[in-house]
Amino acid sequence: MDKNSLGLSIGTTLDRFIKKMQDEHSYATGELSQLLRDIALAGKIINREVNKSGLLDIAGAYGSKNVQGEDQQKLDVIANIRFTRALKNGGMTCAIVSEEEQEIIHLNQNCRYVVCMDPLDGSSNIDVNVSIGTIFSIYRRISPIGGPVQDEDILQLGTDQIAAGYILYGSSTMLVYTTGHGVHSFTLEPSLGEFVLSDENLTCPKDGKIFSINEGYYYQFGEQIKEYLEECKAKEMSARYIGSLVADFHRNMLKGGIYLYPATEKSPNGKLRLLYECNSLAFIAEQAGGVATDGINRIMEIEPTSFHQRTPFVIGSKKMVDRVTKLSTMTDTVLG
Repeated sequence: MDKNSLGLSIGTTLDRFIKKMQDEHSYATGELSQLLRDIALAGKIINREVNKSGLLDIAGAYGSKNVQGEDQQKLDVIANIRFTRALKNGGMTCAIVSEEEQEIIHLNQNCRYVVCMDPLDGSSNIDVNVSIGTIFSIYRRISPIGGPVQDEDILQLGTDQIAAGYILYGSSTMLVYTTGHGVHSFTLEPSLGEFVLSDENLTCPKDGKIFSINEGYYYQFGEQIKEYLEECKAKEMSARYIGSLVADFHRNMLKGGIYLYPATEKSPNGKLRLLYECNSLAFIAEQAGGVATDGINRIMEIEPTSFHQRTPFVIGSKKMVDRVTKLSTMTDTVLG
């Protein structure tokens, strides 16, 4: 479905775009549309907070650790509160799973949607004015509406997502999302306070010349990853690593490239979280023509067993990710 068939154009507001998409599907009730608006509202609020970070005492460490054992930044806590409040007040979310909380955040039992989110990815970059982001996934609950949310409502395959997206806070603030009908991006127009359509049906190039990885862990990587990195260098590809997952992924999706956060000796299960980081971006990547794996297996087919489950992550242009998969399969065959 292209923008001409929808009667839309660049500059269309997010609200109008969502409404038009809703009208194209006779079965739509409007609840998911409202939930996306709630997320957009929270994104505007976080954008405001981020822009104040150099003026107010909201940058730096909060002084505690999250459930991952990672130092929380003040803006991590602020973003978690803002998104939770926006989703609660919006009235379309029954539960949230957040990177910043150990357990399910229960909201309205009479709602049908579950949101899994990383409220502020890469928040330590705030202190040095580098891009950061929010990542979210939306699932339809499995248990009966009206009763308490169950673990099964959260622990769903990535293929069960009904929407996913991210908000990138950088030189401009962008919201990118998919509901399984292409990937669409919106840019926040500050003077209007509105997200407006900047690109519809984004596509990821099949191949690229950018590789993004923290090479500081090189000696902890498996041989297949080392071999792939040597191939990238032999081809004189560009190494680009911001340290903010959303920013790295966004660049590579637009320009063609690969992002890798593989298993290491210290983190054999990987570092990134399956439910609210990897599944979300995998859904977007596949909708844009890209690929996302754990090195071998499709990310969205990995069975989740815990809320904060980690996984190795390889995502980006199809040809590049397929090469890593081939090397990983060859290595496994040799070791076997």
